[in-house]
Amino acid sequence: MRRKIHVDNLVSLHRGERGVMRVRANSELGVYRGLGIAHATDRALQMLMTRIIARGRGAELLDPGLVDVDLFFRKMNWQSDLAQETAALSTDARERLDAYVVGVNHVLSRSVPWELRVLGHRPEPWTIEDIVLVSRMVGYVSLAQSQGELERWIVECVRAGVGVEHLEALFPGQLSGLDPSLLKKVRLTDQLVPDAVRELASHSRLMASNNWVVAGHRTRSGQPLLANDPHLEINRLPAVWYEVVVECPDRYAVSATIPGLCGLLLARTDDLAWGATYSFADATDSWVERVKDGCVLRGDEWAPLRQRVEVVRRKGKSPVEVTFWDTENHGVLDGSPDDGEYQLATRWAGAFGGARSIEAMLALWNAKTVAEGMRHLGELEVSFNFVLADSSGDIGYQMSGRIPVRGPSRSGLIPLPGWDSDNDWQGFHAASELPRVKNPECGFIVTANNDLNHLGVVSPINAPMASYRADRIAELLGTAEKLGAEHMKSIQHDVHSKQAEHFVSILLPFLPDTASGRAVGDWDFSYDARSEGAEAFERFYAKLIELVFGPVLGTETVAYIIAQTGILTDFYANFDRVLLSERSPWFGDKTREELFEAAASAALTGKPEPWGKQRGVLMSHMLFGGKLPRIAGFDRGPVTLVGGRATPHQTQIYRSAGRLTTFAPSLRVVADFAVPGWESCLAGGPSDRRFSRWYYSDMRGWIHGQYKRIGPARR
Repeated sequence: MRRKIHVDNLVSLHRGERGVMRVRANSELGVYRGLGIAHATDRALQMLMTRIIARGRGAELLDPGLVDVDLFFRKMNWQSDLAQETAALSTDARERLDAYVVGVNHVLSRSVPWELRVLGHRPEPWTIEDIVLVSRMVGYVSLAQSQGELERWIVECVRAGVGVEHLEALFPGQLSGLDPSLLKKVRLTDQLVPDAVRELASHSRLMASNNWVVAGHRTRSGQPLLANDPHLEINRLPAVWYEVVVECPDRYAVSATIPGLCGLLLARTDDLAWGATYSFADATDSWVERVKDGCVLRGDEWAPLRQRVEVVRRKGKSPVEVTFWDTENHGVLDGSPDDGEYQLATRWAGAFGGARSIEAMLALWNAKTVAEGMRHLGELEVSFNFVLADSSGDIGYQMSGRIPVRGPSRSGLIPLPGWDSDNDWQGFHAASELPRVKNPECGFIVTANNDLNHLGVVSPINAPMASYRADRIAELLGTAEKLGAEHMKSIQHDVHSKQAEHFVSILLPFLPDTASGRAVGDWDFSYDARSEGAEAFERFYAKLIELVFGPVLGTETVAYIIAQTGILTDFYANFDRVLLSERSPWFGDKTREELFEAAASAALTGKPEPWGKQRGVLMSHMLFGGKLPRIAGFDRGPVTLVGGRATPHQTQIYRSAGRLTTFAPSLRVVADFAVPGWESCLAGGPSDRRFSRWYYSDMRGWIHGQYKRIGPARR
């Protein structure tokens, strides 16, 4: 039975049995108004929390202890140019955004989430500027911040005495311009992104994902197939994604949207479908700045830093006043001029964008071909890998993003002297120069955060994820003569690890005659819940990391990287490159085989356990997670996460500042152009209302691989 949510002469909203909102409108403007109503009806808490945090007002409105979170967002200064950025929007785009804002405020004027009322917050109306602000927050905290963390970690390694030859083994060909003596002078005053920011930023990290598309000549129906499963932190409620069906008289779309943003991020229309993964393109750089007397060195002269004072109000306490120092073209200084002569300044390419991305997303509603879709998606200022398919049978791939043009031999991975203008960004690459392809001969395109530089005129990726997942997906696609939607679903649930295949092929001669050694030897490389081989192999892998990198980095440092950070989680390809090398400076006076044997002997003792035994995670409410008794129902689970770091059904679990976090398929989508709409399952439910039946309603289907079909009412 369908329940009527809202009806007037412009738009009507109904909820189907699976809880997915259906928006029916008499025009495109009505579609966006209805989308605003749907977002505010089901995800107002998520939207308003995101805005509070992005504005740097958490200590004022939520908890006085959130000063560090507020200071991070004030430091980023994303609000400074919102008025001029929105002024750059075309008249058509502004009309559509106005319609969305009217829809959001239609709901907020009648109802505010009780959680915020309890905290005494009465929200201001939603604005177009809020849409741009949320897009910047999602683009940085969810995506680009990991690249900045990696660059910061390299500086920490140099300061700790790690040699150039060791770093070159981790990042071959990416260290041009590295000056260890200069980096050792740099004072690192704080983390690039505080752990509390990641905990409270309402949009989880969209780091590791899969998407692929198959041409009609490879499918049973003769029509293209598209699959997408964004991997991000799923142990949060509500789910990040919000699915919706929007229809007007001559058009429809099924979409996974982000509440607060007016656009169809992942979608299928009558004519076109597109899905996204993060590209790992480098759009964040740091420079070493020489600072003196409130000025920064530029060539042979000293230029004044821009002083910016921010006042952070605290609920029930006195405000905190902090001064930030902005450079002309290298972003924000790490600290203050009093914190040392040499400091880092960091700039993200998407920090002052938004209008161009909004225009591109809105244009997709009327795009009918892969070529049109590639053109529009290429204009997005945040870097994604998009795969596309259309009703005429074309398939394609396009990377998006504002990717800086750097000087010759400058990869962007190493902080370079800020006083040398040759190290400045020299504009941004055109979308036509970025990796892209249309209708490849093999009949399919796969992206899984792997290196796709070979498909571009330029090479924007300098630290990709390993190709294991992409290789496995391509292997499975290549072995079937004619593919159908069921093949796509099966691949999305595949837990076979090609990483383990590589390592075990070297390890086999050194396996001890123990229960754990035999479990690895008899293993089929599957990370299912019952697999004892997976659990034993992971003990070996952790010990091998410790034995190889511990003598140089320090055993405690390595243990911290493994258990408490995302460095190994995100960039394990760099570590594997060393571990699988026949020779490496990281090996010291030992051979690879000796290290494998030592790791096996030390780790593969005792009886192995099923892989799923320690893989249960609690789904935690975004505001009250862990603060209320379980019986209150805000937190759900635990949910057992199968798969590993290198399986198509990827799951990774680690802790950050004592808090459990995850990567896993947050949403699974399969679009078959032989039928309208798509099939999907969501890690959560449509609503952020704890007492709604739709709060956790899709989770059973997600756990058991049971997809729902959503599409237009009549086609």
